Amino acid sequence: MENQTSRMRSRGVARLALALLSLAAPVLLLAAVTATEAPSGFDNQTNGFEPQASMDADREAFERLEQPADGLGPVYNASSCGECHDSPVTGGISQISELRAGIFDGTKFTPHAGGSLIFDRATDASIQVRVSQFDNVRALRTTNNALGDGFVEAIPDSALLAIQASQPPNMVGTVIQVPVLEAPGVTRIGRFGWKDQHASLLSFTVDAFLNEMGMTSPLLPNENTSNGNPVTAFEQAPEPNDPATASAPLGAQVEAFVRFLRSTKAPPRDLAAAAIAPVQAGEKLFTLIGCNNCHTASITTAPAGTVLNGGTFVVPEALGNKVIHPFSDFLLHDVGTGDGIVQNGGQATMNMLRTPPLWGMRTRTRLMHDGQSLTVNDSILRHGKQASSVIAAWSLLTTRQKNQLARYLNSL
Repeated sequence: MENQTSRMRSRGVARLALALLSLAAPVLLLAAVTATEAPSGFDNQTNGFEPQASMDADREAFERLEQPADGLGPVYNASSCGECHDSPVTGGISQISELRAGIFDGTKFTPHAGGSLIFDRATDASIQVRVSQFDNVRALRTTNNALGDGFVEAIPDSALLAIQASQPPNMVGTVIQVPVLEAPGVTRIGRFGWKDQHASLLSFTVDAFLNEMGMTSPLLPNENTSNGNPVTAFEQAPEPNDPATASAPLGAQVEAFVRFLRSTKAPPRDLAAAAIAPVQAGEKLFTLIGCNNCHTASITTAPAGTVLNGGTFVVPEALGNKVIHPFSDFLLHDVGTGDGIVQNGGQATMNMLRTPPLWGMRTRTRLMHDGQSLTVNDSILRHGKQASSVIAAWSLLTTRQKNQLARYLNSL
């Protein structure tokens, strides 16, 4: 009788609390009720951010091969955005990796002369960038998937902080505040790039435009160097290569790239595989052993109308109140595989990397940040440090259970 009374009292308290919450915070309740699944698919179709015809035009700009006469180079890695983001559709991943290097003296990391990025291509052989014999830090990084990044940009900082606060003490991710290039003086929690070096898609895009293609724009108007030496004598186009105009003050190409990325759908699950019993068993194991502590399965974006990036971006209906399944906390962790490179996070982040989102993982043939792991089990075995407890739990699984977990991950 006492237990029954206790249960009834608990239910009454819960109902009262819910009633009070509905009175005190109707907006929060409404957001929770109206959140819907983000559209997903490998189909080159718009998520609703812009009309399909406009997205198609912006995708063509994203895929367009640049030439030196357009401003390509003089030092660069690829001739188009699509060259590195093309599997299985434009905006996805590729097997392409980039090379970074620098010097670690036992206390401090110093990037290679001119920057840690070692450009693989040059428009003239005399300015080819090379790793120095003194660069004792040398790292490869694979291309990240960019599909669904409009939803990632729309994640409020508060959601990332809430994830961080919920993580076990030994697995707490690191948050870094990084500059929003389009809003001078404004910072936001980083979420793009292997080092969380950018927080907005515009910042991330102009960085890639310059560092991967050698193309300058109003926000980053200066060319890179060749091992610290100027290359402006080899530039064949006026600077900036993507100039400001009345209709596109940050550059027509850059703005087209950003619109395209904000319009892409999230990577979809393999629904046929998800219905298979071994895959469902693997999903339960994923949570049971703690993979979900960092590879967060579900995050809800900010409500439509939320102002982000220092007032330069307002979350539209197409991106607002959407539930996404990135399988990442978008925080930095040290799992023992860090590349030793420092970017926007300072020296403490040298061996940290962003938790790689696992959505679309089945499109990848090369795993981990460097692409050096070729199977799920290989990549799991490389985890350590902050992931040690998860790997200890994984080691206790039977071979059958490990195969179930691998099948689940390969269905993402």
